[in-house]
Amino acid sequence: ELRNYVLANARELISIRKNKVSEKYELSIPKKLPKFFSDIFELEQSHLQFFKEEEIKTPLNLGKIRSGSKVLDINVRVDAAEVLKHHILIPAATGRGKSNLVKTILYDLLDNDKCGKLIFDPHNEYYGCITQKGLRDHPKSPEFLEYYTIRGTSGAHDLKFNMNLINPAHVMGSINLTEAQKQAIVVFYRQDRKNWIQKIYEDHNLDDLKKIGVQLQTIEVLRRKLGLLLSLYQEDDGTLTENGIYSSSGYEQTTHAIIKSLSDGKTVIIDTSLLEGAEEIFIASIIVEGVFKEYKKLKFQDKLQDRPVISIVIEEAPRVIGKKVLESIDNVFGKIAREGRKFQIGLIAITQLPSIIDREILANMNTKIILGNEMGPERRAIIDSAAHE
Repeated sequence: ELRNYVLANARELISIRKNKVSEKYELSIPKKLPKFFSDIFELEQSHLQFFKEEEIKTPLNLGKIRSGSKVLDINVRVDAAEVLKHHILIPAATGRGKSNLVKTILYDLLDNDKCGKLIFDPHNEYYGCITQKGLRDHPKSPEFLEYYTIRGTSGAHDLKFNMNLINPAHVMGSINLTEAQKQAIVVFYRQDRKNWIQKIYEDHNLDDLKKIGVQLQTIEVLRRKLGLLLSLYQEDDGTLTENGIYSSSGYEQTTHAIIKSLSDGKTVIIDTSLLEGAEEIFIASIIVEGVFKEYKKLKFQDKLQDRPVISIVIEEAPRVIGKKVLESIDNVFGKIAREGRKFQIGLIAITQLPSIIDREILANMNTKIILGNEMGPERRAIIDSAAHE
């Protein structure tokens, strides 16, 4: 009499067969169960030789294989260009090494000119300093790394933008505005595309405002909101004082220079650690909108295939792709999460709380590197959005 006992449950992950003609291993998704009474072996290095055989033009090294408590001397490499444009999600609780992992990935890719890397750094931890190693310690950092900051660091670029290049879409994608405020911004922008922000701060009589369909109260609220966002202050005599990183003269080429560096396959770090949250998101929106428009234009000109994939690193990702954020503001990050792969632009989204990211966007994150999360709702959100559990 034959009896079956379930000692353990297992799931097939991959099927490996050796091609008799090419003498190379071929991988496929398992379509059938193993034969009854098949032998079971503990994983060994000899079973994973296909990792060493695989030829990848733009490799991204993720580390070594771990089986149980053993670490096998087998490097896991994936095609960086393919993985990056289909987005990466890195969810984990605080202290699990999310930023260290991304720093390691970026260090490995720094001199890979097939991938441009754009990093928004809210903690100033990627570039490095005297007490902490970072990307500046890479031997090829002088050639492939650029750093934008307001700190005055030696060798860094000034993080300053020309205010006249800001358009209504940048503002609407960063702060909450009423319909009346949005319409007012568009009206002033159509009147003077370069100086529309300054025009809002000019004195307006009620008759002129009535002609363009804008209320004085709307103007006053817009002045306050734009002042907080752009660090602008209006003196008693009406003079507009610029206290932040936006200037009405000079710095016209900052965004263009960043896009050019990314198109050359360089790594660009934007240090936002000394900025307020809304200002940080605003800067990110301006730069990313510029990148997205440039790559869309190249796509329609059939020139995109000659450019590197661009990967955008966002810490605390729910601030720009969270459910509530995207319900109130249609920003460029949501567009990239949904359709960026068509234009060779991907996100590396780092978060402690994947459950508050829009579900459609979670499903579009093809690669998920899970470093550990104790909370059930967060694990469930990751599982529910995974192609394979």
